[in-house]
Amino acid sequence: AKQKACPRETLCQYTSQNNRLYICMYLCIYIVVFLCLYIYFLLRYNLSMETEARRSSIAKTIKNARAPISATALAQKFNVSRQIIVGDIALLRAEGADILATPKGYIMGVNESTDHQYIGTVACQHDTISMRDELYIMVDHGATVIDVTVEHTVYGQITGQLDIQSRLDADEFMEKVLEKDAKPLSDLTGGIHLHRIGCSDKIVFDKIQVALREAGFLA
Repeated sequence: AKQKACPRETLCQYTSQNNRLYICMYLCIYIVVFLCLYIYFLLRYNLSMETEARRSSIAKTIKNARAPISATALAQKFNVSRQIIVGDIALLRAEGADILATPKGYIMGVNESTDHQYIGTVACQHDTISMRDELYIMVDHGATVIDVTVEHTVYGQITGQLDIQSRLDADEFMEKVLEKDAKPLSDLTGGIHLHRIGCSDKIVFDKIQVALREAGFLA
C-alpha cells in the first residue's frame, strides 16, 4: 500500500519552498532597487555634466560676443528657459566670472583703463524725464556712460552698469525704462546720482561737465 507523506516532512518541504521563494523575491527587490539607484545617480551625474558644460559655454559665448547678449538670446541658443540662464549667470559670478549685466545684455568685464583714456565721475540731479537729455550730452561728446551709482540709506552704494555709447543706446535704455515702468536708481536718492564717464581725454570730460552744468544737471 502507498505510504502517506509525513505531515512534518510536508511542512518542511513547504517551508523550504517558501523560503526559496522569499529569497528570490528579496533578491529581485534588491536588484530592482540597485538598478533604480544606479540609473538615478547616472542621470544626475549626466545632468550635472550637462549643466557644467552649458555654463562653460555661456561664459565663452559672452566673452566672445562683440556686443552685449541678452538672457533671452542665451536661452534660445541653449534651449533652456530665461530663468535657468539667470541662475547660471549668478552661479558663474559666484565662481568668480566677471560678468556684468547692462541694459543691453550681459558682457564680460572689461579693462576700463585700456578702453578709455580718461574716466571721470560727475554728480548729477534731475528727474526721470530729463534723463535722456543728460545721456545725450555725454554721448554727443563721444563719451561712454559706464555706470550709475547712488548712495542708499540702508544698502549703501548701489551701482548699475549702463555702457551707453550713443544716442541709439540712450533711446533703447529709455524705451526699456518707459516700457517696463521702471524707476531709475536716482529715484531712491531724490534724483541725486553719480556717473562714471569714459572719455578720450580730460579735455572732453571737462567739456561734458560744462555742458551738464549749463543744462542744470549737475548736483
